[in-house]
Amino acid sequence: MNNSEIHKASRADENERRSDQQPANRMLGRVIACDGAHATIAAETEPGSTDIAQLWSVGRLISIEMGTSRVAALVFAMRTDERYWSSDRANRLLIDVELVGEVYRTEDGSERFSSGISRYPYLGAVAHRIRTSDLARIYDSGKRDSCIIGKLTQDETIGASISIPQMLSKHFAVVGSTGVGKTTAVSLLLHKAIETDPKLRVLILDPHNEFAAAFPDHSVVIDTDTLDLPFWLMRLEEFTEVIFRGRKPVPEEMDVLREVIPEAKKAFRGTEGSAVRRTSDKSAITPDTPIPYRMADLLAFIDERIGRLEGRGEKPALRSLKGRILSAINDPRYNFMFSSNTISDTILETVAHIFRIPGEGRPISVFQLSGIPSEVVNSVVSVLCRMSFELAVLARGSLHMLVVCEEAHRYVPADPERGFFPTRQSIAQIAKEGRKYGISLGVISQRPSELDQTILSQCSTVFAMRLSNEIDQKIILSAVPNASASTTSFLSSIGNGEAIAFGEAVGVPMRMRFDRVPMSKLPKASGTVSHAPHETPDTVDLNNIVTRMRAAARPVITGFQQSVEAAFSDQQEALPPHGKADDIDSWKRELGPTTEGGYEPYRPDMLPGRTPPAPQNPARTDSASGAVNELRKAGFQMQAQSGPPADTRPSLRESLLKKPLGSLYRKD
Repeated sequence: MNNSEIHKASRADENERRSDQQPANRMLGRVIACDGAHATIAAETEPGSTDIAQLWSVGRLISIEMGTSRVAALVFAMRTDERYWSSDRANRLLIDVELVGEVYRTEDGSERFSSGISRYPYLGAVAHRIRTSDLARIYDSGKRDSCIIGKLTQDETIGASISIPQMLSKHFAVVGSTGVGKTTAVSLLLHKAIETDPKLRVLILDPHNEFAAAFPDHSVVIDTDTLDLPFWLMRLEEFTEVIFRGRKPVPEEMDVLREVIPEAKKAFRGTEGSAVRRTSDKSAITPDTPIPYRMADLLAFIDERIGRLEGRGEKPALRSLKGRILSAINDPRYNFMFSSNTISDTILETVAHIFRIPGEGRPISVFQLSGIPSEVVNSVVSVLCRMSFELAVLARGSLHMLVVCEEAHRYVPADPERGFFPTRQSIAQIAKEGRKYGISLGVISQRPSELDQTILSQCSTVFAMRLSNEIDQKIILSAVPNASASTTSFLSSIGNGEAIAFGEAVGVPMRMRFDRVPMSKLPKASGTVSHAPHETPDTVDLNNIVTRMRAAARPVITGFQQSVEAAFSDQQEALPPHGKADDIDSWKRELGPTTEGGYEPYRPDMLPGRTPPAPQNPARTDSASGAVNELRKAGFQMQAQSGPPADTRPSLRESLLKKPLGSLYRKD
């Protein structure tokens, strides 16, 4: 049912005073008390009958007749004036209602609903069941761009209508306890949003990998296997969050990074094409400038500082910083930001893939965060939210973007001492200034009390599902301006799939039930899908699980090793012919075995200061000593003819330490 169908139903029911199921007498009671926001209605049942009592229920709308107008009121409490219920005589009912608005007649004879009240109910005014046409007027948003997302709980023949542009322009939130259907409701809202606005691009921060199944035809899934998020896109605080693994950074090491990162970016700029140089020459290069640089160059500048004679006091900090960087580079979990694909300037490809520019028929990007290490999730979310805002600002209205934060209380917690400040800053910037530039925020949380109240208060439309915690209910009451205590009082008892909608996108607060989503588009957590349904804890291969666990923690240096081999293959002419293979093999031994060959067994002589083990066959050694002496003599003769002997020539490792590590990377 669209907006025009609602108006048609309203006109058809203009003269309908009641439905076929309703009794002929629509009168329920009379007003006996009233103030500026509430009223009390007295009703009386017939002796031995409960027909009148059954017509009252908490959360229903009723109507109070005022002659030329009708005041709509919401029931929020019921009681009797006695302590018990009598079955043989009449019972007096007292119903407390909240005044919602007024249905009035205009000059042209049509009837409209207003949230304001021109005349308050007088004592003795008749209260009766509300008309179907009045319900349609009250819950009709009155906008052509509205759409139906469900049905009213009070009357399932009337669709729950919301305005998608109003919901997106001033942000929205979906809150509710675990298992009430938040994710399904959000997927329904997003389907309606992309149908209404073809220019909309949606980025979903999905920590549980649930939304991929909800948009099989309209989304791309980004995870650690398909993601290349270059480390050089991060600002200094975001990068330190990565290398310090979520711990508080050391100020001395931060100062070093603040100085060497711009130098590494300048080194990269000198080796790249003119386009990068022209872009970066327009302004000074800072640690936050999104210009590529190589980790090898960064380490080379740190090594250069370590090798200086002056500044001995900073050498411990330099060595510690170098160890942190190497640890992050060699961690396979961080491969999505330190892989070989992130060395070159790939900002165009990265932005186009993550933010769907162009969309190619898939405007939704589901960013799965479960595979990203927990200690760097905040940093990745900060980069994505910050880039979303910058894109919307620089696009000058040509992009409409929506960032959906699932489990938002993890990124913007209520306690300012918790969380990551750049992440909080990026999300707060979208919440406070996003509507000016066409970027919206969608907040999903099961604990509104643990969410930053500044962020929640910026969400002008809230879908409150079942919340059993009283503190969470009070947070919703304080965050939404037009919410009332009577409206939120029954949040703890509504069913799954039900919600109370407040805010700009709806005319008045309404209790509604979301439409059912087809099974093929229901969100599913990919982590709960069993790839071996017949396995049980008694039959599972624990050895295989432990092997995968250890493989996930092994350092992956294959890419760096390949770059070293490629660099020395280009420099083979500079090495003596008899030393090429020996040097590369020596370098391979120093780097360690690849992931295919496994680790070399531990030996005591690997420790520093240990001498090699004695030969196990002395006789063989004695017999071979003559051959060794002959080889040494031949070596001395070759030295006299062609220079120093091969064993005194600088090793490959020594030659690498004397030259910038940036030369190890390909310049193409």
